[in-house]
Amino acid sequence: MPELPEVETVRAGLAAKITGLRLARVEQRRKDLRVPFPKGFVRRLEGRRVVSVGRRGKYLLWTFDDDTVLLAHLGMSGRMILRTGAPQPAAAHEHVAFYFDGNVSVAFSDPRRFGLMTLTTVADAPAHPLLASMGPEPLEPAFDGEYLAAAFRGRKAPLKSALMDQRLVAGLGNIYVCEALYRARLSPWRAAGSVKGARATALASSIRSVLTEAIAAGGSSLRDYVQASGELGYFQSRWSVYGREGERCPDCAATARCRVERVTQAGRSTFYCRRLQR
Repeated sequence: MPELPEVETVRAGLAAKITGLRLARVEQRRKDLRVPFPKGFVRRLEGRRVVSVGRRGKYLLWTFDDDTVLLAHLGMSGRMILRTGAPQPAAAHEHVAFYFDGNVSVAFSDPRRFGLMTLTTVADAPAHPLLASMGPEPLEPAFDGEYLAAAFRGRKAPLKSALMDQRLVAGLGNIYVCEALYRARLSPWRAAGSVKGARATALASSIRSVLTEAIAAGGSSLRDYVQASGELGYFQSRWSVYGREGERCPDCAATARCRVERVTQAGRSTFYCRRLQR
């Protein structure tokens, strides 16, 4: 599933091309994705002008000039495909298409149909059920070691599980949690409540740095993800541990027997170095 860097990369690509444009036509080609489309979906969007393209956690938010907000999630296999020029015939799995003035279009392709699109408003979005319980954005100034220590206080759950909880931190997923824990030298099995002081500060810094670098690289292309332009992301070439089971730990080069391990936590693969991460 695309995580924060991938969704942010898509957001930035769309924002650069569709902000300020009028949405002339919407083609809704099925009645549902993960959930049904809301009533009046096409009618409420056609003719409106895009004011901004935002992101909250792993959700995209297109805001229009009447304060309508299109709330979208890419799911497991969703792509926002940005095109310029004359409209093209719909490709397989392109379930929705948005046609803007100026021969700009965005098609939403989702083979697995785990994505979703719904409508809300600027006023109602913060309390929307999909967004209301979400924790802070990890790239905001308020996200720091002090916040993490307070959020983890008294929690016995493994640290990795706590970081994957969207109620504590918005947008983090499996790849970047593994990478951030490696940079902070913290074990994914450590009790979350034990992370405070210098450890919490190091973890917040590691989360921020890995996300910032991943966004700069266009995210990580794994399975279905591409940028809105169709380009791949390149951060996967800089993974230290994720997907590297059995390989030498990059920071344990002098220790011949040290290898990246893969274990299962809450049904997800965790990659880490047992020697470095404590």
